[in-house]
Order: sequence, then structure tokens, then C-alpha cells
Amino acid sequence: MPEGHSVHRIARQFEANFVGRSCRASSPQGRFAEGAALLDGRIMEECFAVGKQMFARFEGGIWLRVHLGIYGAWDFTGEVATKLGQTGEYSRVTGGKVRHEGVVDALGEDSVRSIGAPRRMRMAEGEAESELTEQWPPEPVGAVRLRLLTDVTCADLRGPTACETLDAHGVERVLDRLGPDPLVVDAAEGEQAFVDRVRKRRVPIGQLLMDQSVVAGIGNIYRAEMLYRASLSPHRAGVDVPEELVREMWRDWTKLLAIGVEVGQMMTIDGLEGDDWKLALRDRDHRHWVYGRAGEPCRNCGTPIALEMMQNRKLYWCPGCQT
Repeated sequence: MPEGHSVHRIARQFEANFVGRSCRASSPQGRFAEGAALLDGRIMEECFAVGKQMFARFEGGIWLRVHLGIYGAWDFTGEVATKLGQTGEYSRVTGGKVRHEGVVDALGEDSVRSIGAPRRMRMAEGEAESELTEQWPPEPVGAVRLRLLTDVTCADLRGPTACETLDAHGVERVLDRLGPDPLVVDAAEGEQAFVDRVRKRRVPIGQLLMDQSVVAGIGNIYRAEMLYRASLSPHRAGVDVPEELVREMWRDWTKLLAIGVEVGQMMTIDGLEGDDWKLALRDRDHRHWVYGRAGEPCRNCGTPIALEMMQNRKLYWCPGCQT
């Protein structure tokens, strides 16, 4: 499932390519025909993300809300102007100068033009991959729920969990249900809200981190990695986690989310340099402490990484380091 950093990058892509422009909207698949008709011909006035959800405001007070879920993704074609922190783009400081390099993950996720679920997951909607052609606009490929089109840029949405139009009150109702997002809220207020929502619950912290009403944007990978980085058992109840540790976790999430948006990958091992850094960018097995490493020795203590199910999601953790 795309996590919070991906959705923030999607919003930035729309800011760079769609905001301030008139958009043609259609639903090639047909499942969003009524909503597309409401958006068609309107100027996109703003776009932002909160957690795993994207919100775009169009002229006339019409809003688009998209939640990608497990299989959703946006594909961008045509002229695609990326900004620092966009998918597949990262920067390194060399000799006092910022150097930009592009990278595509080995699994096909996080390319510049495709943001969301890895391409290998798209077959869930029965689509086939095809080479881009010079035709403009390009023919829709597969089950495209929503197509947004300017004169020069096309964005196709496939496989979302939610795609709907709302008015301002509807947007507020959705936002009220979401926990704090470090890239949206005031830092101190967000931290306190996170502390309050964690420490009043007797639910395991491994569940609370995935609860979008507690904190917005954390998914399965960040959950596993944050718990490891905190040396915290996923089974400890939120109320039993020391307040200062909860605060440290919020600050760590703030740091990791910012890195994810800037780098275009969920980089959770600190201090990687040179070839190790480049390898981690291209291969998930080299950028995480525990996620995806069931049965392998912990990078720190050597204990085999455990894998179990928590609320029907895979949970990776180290019984040796996480007490």
C-alpha cells in the first residue's frame, strides 16, 4: 500500500503540473463518470495531501478526494515537471553543490511517472502494460477510474480505494477523522495530539501506528521500521509506552516522512553513504532494518526477524531488540 510519503509526492506532482490550469476530466472505465463530469473544464486551484489521502480543490468549490488503498496509483504522461522531493528524484550535496539524480526502484515502484502501488500490482485490475506512444492524448490503458488532462499533461488514476467529489464541508468531515500529519500540522500541536491519542489507549502500539485517526500516513513498512528504531515491542499497549518515547517516535516519523518525500523511497537505515546509499535506493532489502526480512538475522543482535499477522497485515520485528 502506498504510504504517506508517496501521497505527498503525488500532491506535489499535481501542484507542478495541474494547479492553475483548466482540466479535462473523464472516466474511461465509467465508474466515476458522474464525478468526472463535475470536474470537467474546471481549473484546479490547489492540491495537498494529509496522510494517505489527497485532496484537490477545483473552481466552484468542488473537491476531489482520492485514497489509493492497496492497488491504487497515478500515472503521469506528457510533459511532467517534477519538483525536488518528487518520486524517483533525490539530491546529494557534493562539493557544496546540490546534485540531482533519478532512480527507479528494482521492484518498479517510485518512478517519476508512476506514483503509488508498484506496477507489478496493477494486474489486480486486469490491465496490460504497453509502451507509450506519440499519440496525444494517449489511449487509456486498463481500468482508468479518472483521467485528468491539461493541454500538455495527462494523469490517469487506477485502482483507488476511494475516488469521490465533495464540497468543503465534506472535506472537513474527512479531515476531522484523520490524525496529525507532520507535513501539515504545527509541529508542537501534532506531537501533543499524537502523544494524547497513543497514551490513552490500551491497544498495542503496533495497531495504533496503523490507525489513521491516531497518526496519518504510516503504513506497514514505516510501522515496522519505526518500532524497531524505537526498540519497542509492537505488543506493548499505548498507555504503557513512556511519554518521552512516544514523543521521540513522533519526531522520528517527522524525520522519516521528510526523507521519504525528498528521496522518493522509504529510507529507514541512517548513515548510508556511497555505494551503500545507491544500493539502498534501488533495492528495498538494503534500506530497511526488519521489514521483509523474516527469518533473517537482525542486523544488530543476530536474532531471527519474526513475522506475524496483526490485524491481517504482516508485522516484522526483532524479539531481541524490541522488548
